Amino acid sequence: MQSLIWDDIRVFLAVAQTGTISNASTLLNIGIATVSRKIERLETIFGMPLFLRHQTGYQLTEDGRELLEKAKAMEIAANSFLAEADIRTKIAGKVRLATTELLASNLIIPNLSTLQKNYPDLTLEIITDVHTVNLHRRDADLALRLVRPEQGHVTVRQLGILGFGLYASEKYFINHPAKIPEGAYDNIHFISWTDKYLQLPSSKWIEKILKGRPLSIATTSLSAQIAAVKAGLGLAILPHFIANTTDFICVSQQPELEQPLWLVIQADLAHSPRIRKIADFLTDVVSQNRKQLSG
Repeated sequence: MQSLIWDDIRVFLAVAQTGTISNASTLLNIGIATVSRKIERLETIFGMPLFLRHQTGYQLTEDGRELLEKAKAMEIAANSFLAEADIRTKIAGKVRLATTELLASNLIIPNLSTLQKNYPDLTLEIITDVHTVNLHRRDADLALRLVRPEQGHVTVRQLGILGFGLYASEKYFINHPAKIPEGAYDNIHFISWTDKYLQLPSSKWIEKILKGRPLSIATTSLSAQIAAVKAGLGLAILPHFIANTTDFICVSQQPELEQPLWLVIQADLAHSPRIRKIADFLTDVVSQNRKQLSG
């Protein structure tokens, strides 16, 4: 059996729609002889007439009518394919994504390879900061963050939950009691954020636990806190999905420190193809890692 050619199916649909060879020729902007030849080729492939020829035009045979719905389905699929190809050619330029170093390094970047392969002309500029970047001032096009914005012309959607726990390494317990009773933290070394980040929920929680005692280690980055925990210098509030990739021990679950993951987009950019592509990518990545993120 000869292979089907989509262009022949397109001609078949045009003749079925317009009822004549000449009208189909005009619709498709091709010659009448070409239309006639393609219909004859299809009939040869299927081994049956697809049209009844009348002086007034072409009418589908019963077999032709059965093939019509399948041909329409092929047309829908072809149009969808072409639309996707068109979208991909339009998805180019720079998109500025604001997020935390934690999410950028451990969630977003490890999952970027397919997006990079499919959209080589798209540049993703990742702006990392624990502090909230101001989309209203155009500091970024969209954001994946832990704080819901209270103002600005933006669209907001919750994608998931980020869970936290109190973690230590085995190294810490070499010189300290192997088990820490819940709430018995008076003689425990804590690692947390510097005063610049006192607004963070984990900072507030540890400040409350310390009851005026000083921190053992204070840092301006989560990666430094992870390094300090690994070195056995104390306990820190860490995201479950980071700590669970290490040999850290969860001393205490902290469900009250759970934080929603918010996708925030500048409202006037929400329908831009390149912005939507990054938004869809973030939605998929969070969905695929929902269990790990929540802990």
